Amino acid sequence: MDAYHAGTDPASPLIGPEDLAASLGPDGAPPRPVPHTDAELAALIGLLTRPKARITTVTVGHGRDAASRAAAAAFTGAWQARGGTVLAVVDWPESAASWLRPARRLTAQTPDAWVIAAAPSGFAQLARRLRHSTDWDPARTVAFAALHDSRLPALTGPDILHGLRGATGEGGTWQIAGHWVTTFPPTAGAAGQQPGQRPGQRP
Repeated sequence: MDAYHAGTDPASPLIGPEDLAASLGPDGAPPRPVPHTDAELAALIGLLTRPKARITTVTVGHGRDAASRAAAAAFTGAWQARGGTVLAVVDWPESAASWLRPARRLTAQTPDAWVIAAAPSGFAQLARRLRHSTDWDPARTVAFAALHDSRLPALTGPDILHGLRGATGEGGTWQIAGHWVTTFPPTAGAAGQQPGQRPGQRP
């Protein structure tokens, strides 16, 4: 049993207001996702298609901001074009009473993997609800670069997101282990994209 399940009140997985306030940016607003890059999308798909991964079915989750919606749609189109199956696409607000409904929708079926495009603050709340109330596994989850943020495991606690992986905007990858977020550089020539290239831009 992880420390979160053992050491907190099982009736309330929500993050307290003081902790949420500490995660805000210099302008007093939560960090917002920026548009994903082509290299980022390619790296994300690469995480799901590594040798022996055997991932064909995914459930996609995203926040309701424009960048997260666009990233989720881009991934869904690319995954289906490869012959993969998207079992469900689930969205959620940045503020909610419990996050139980989107958590249950994300886990209503049993995908090979989950794909997440979201801002850190909303996903932190949802992730705690997922671990508290469902069989969701962060080690079977990949995320866009918006969640490449050291404040995320600090908000959720060290065991909630252990094993979560994702892509960076430059086409590299990252992984959460406990409190730590480790970043790995892009593979040279990955997907033929230049670092930081946005969708539609020419190299």
